[in-house]
Amino acid sequence: MENELQRIREEAQKKLAAMQEECDLNALQQQLFGKAGELTAILRTMGKLGKEERAQLGANVNKLKQELEAAMEERRAEFKRRAQELRFEKEALDVTEAGVSPVAMGHLHPMTKTYRTIRDALIGMGFQVFDGPEIELDDNNFTLLNLPLDHPARDMQDTFYINDKVLLRTHTSPCEIRALQNFKPPFRFLMPGRVFRVDEVDASHSPVFMQIEGFVVDKNLNLANLKGTLDAFIRAVFGENVKTRLRPSYFPFTEPSAELDMSCTICGGKGCRVCKGTGWIEILGCGMTNPHELENCGLDPKEWSAFAFGVGVDRVTSLKYGISDIRYEYENDARFLTQF
Repeated sequence: MENELQRIREEAQKKLAAMQEECDLNALQQQLFGKAGELTAILRTMGKLGKEERAQLGANVNKLKQELEAAMEERRAEFKRRAQELRFEKEALDVTEAGVSPVAMGHLHPMTKTYRTIRDALIGMGFQVFDGPEIELDDNNFTLLNLPLDHPARDMQDTFYINDKVLLRTHTSPCEIRALQNFKPPFRFLMPGRVFRVDEVDASHSPVFMQIEGFVVDKNLNLANLKGTLDAFIRAVFGENVKTRLRPSYFPFTEPSAELDMSCTICGGKGCRVCKGTGWIEILGCGMTNPHELENCGLDPKEWSAFAFGVGVDRVTSLKYGISDIRYEYENDARFLTQF
């Protein structure tokens, strides 16, 4: 029986040395230790032996089994190391090798460029950024801005209401209320952010859009201060050759109120399809802050005065880049964005 065990040992070692694939190990394991395996067959003969011979044979078989199992595990580990090395070689990447084609670089969205241009122009005039929440109180969005519950101007803006007292802000003007309630004048704030209105989506309307509002509170402010600020602002954004004019308008939170027009950037004021032949393009709304708004926030309108103006970032973007449909600015179509 010792000769048989030695034969099994030598043949198993030769097969292990000659193996090329891990699957051969499974076959050898089955040949040695399976139900019909060679070592299993030897163990089945132990019942015919005496007690001492049985003990000796069992010890020798177990020793050989442990020896071969260790050799097989070592071979299995070697196969795994080799497979890993081959995978590393296959997946190796030479980072110094020149690329086949240049990598496409990203760039700023045109609305981001416009926002930064407007922001930087106002900061250069002494404004500071002041932000407010998009989910706002009805009081801040309407009532304290001189729009009580029965005011007809509330119908001018279709509003997304969360409940009777909370809504999605319809403009950035609630930031004026928060600024008046939390800061001591004088101050100059620019107030950027998204606003929300119940609008049908088309070439010039969106239920979600971005505004920037300018708000100045000081003593002895007048309409000339507002117009001078707007002239400087428009020239900083659109260029030195652009002209401006004010037209009377109406907003509940400003008195007097006005619309600011600028000379058409396409035709230079001569008249074209964009400006409908007038030479002028409406760009923003503005006015002197209504005294009632200052009183609502605890300021004496006889001591303090203020003015405000608000501009749509998408509107300015369309004028600066000649975009005819604001939906392009919000849909993030790569075919459109690559043009900028």
